[in-house]
Amino acid sequence: MKMKLFLPITFIFLAALSCSSQDSSPIKKGASLELVADGFKFTEGPAEDKYGNVYFTDQPNNKILKWDHKQDTVVVYMDDAGRSNGLFVGNDEALYACADESFQLWKIESPDKITVLADGFDSTNFNGPNDLWIDEKGGIYFTDPYYQRPYWDRKAPEMDTARVYYLSPDYKTLKPVAEGFGHPNGLIGSIEDKILYVTDASGSKTFVYDIMENGDLANRRLFVEMGSDGMTLDNQGNVYLTGNGVHIYDKDANLLDHIVIDKGWTSNITFAGEDFKWLFITALDAVYKIEMKTQGIRNWE
Repeated sequence: MKMKLFLPITFIFLAALSCSSQDSSPIKKGASLELVADGFKFTEGPAEDKYGNVYFTDQPNNKILKWDHKQDTVVVYMDDAGRSNGLFVGNDEALYACADESFQLWKIESPDKITVLADGFDSTNFNGPNDLWIDEKGGIYFTDPYYQRPYWDRKAPEMDTARVYYLSPDYKTLKPVAEGFGHPNGLIGSIEDKILYVTDASGSKTFVYDIMENGDLANRRLFVEMGSDGMTLDNQGNVYLTGNGVHIYDKDANLLDHIVIDKGWTSNITFAGEDFKWLFITALDAVYKIEMKTQGIRNWE
């Protein structure tokens, strides 16, 4: 398909406000926030591939876009993107998407090759899959909150419960693995530590679970009294939460730093770019990056 280039791409400086000493912050000393591109409506769902590029969504415009980190350019990867929200690139290099236009979970091997992996549970439509994370086996965890969309005919949820689900690696078994949320939203896991973080956006809480061998989640405990939209982790176990900019916590829930975004609402983050040392940030009509001392967690073999 013909791809459309967003130009010019400019850079700006925005302050990163430190809540602790420079030594404890994972942000590289002297780094500033850089504008990658703007002119969108609402950016979301950044997902890095193994080359350091990032796919992200502009949900109101129903597009998936791609940032080429070497060229530092953004192009349209896919139109008619199912109103996709959260994205994740699997070990198979396919792009997986929470396509909430029709309450579905998609596997995108190319813009012309899309497989619907799940579209409901127990003969009922999902609320609207929102974010996802894929484990080392290829099993998919995803959140299913209800946020009324202007493009839906329905005006109320068909399910009584907003849950986290797990789809088995062969895509044959779907099961709820966590509930008890107002709006389960962002989630991110650590293969090494066998834990999964899940945020309750409306409950202003982020929880952490142990991942069981069969994909179940156990031992729910409160991580921090803060909700989030999207989430990510770095290779030091630090947890990144979004909303009012980006709040960075260590694994013991101590606040390390706060990246302030002048735009206001910040939806999601991931690590990408050269050596996966750039934090890529989606915020309203724009996307940003900032250089870090830490790196993102690699999920690929």
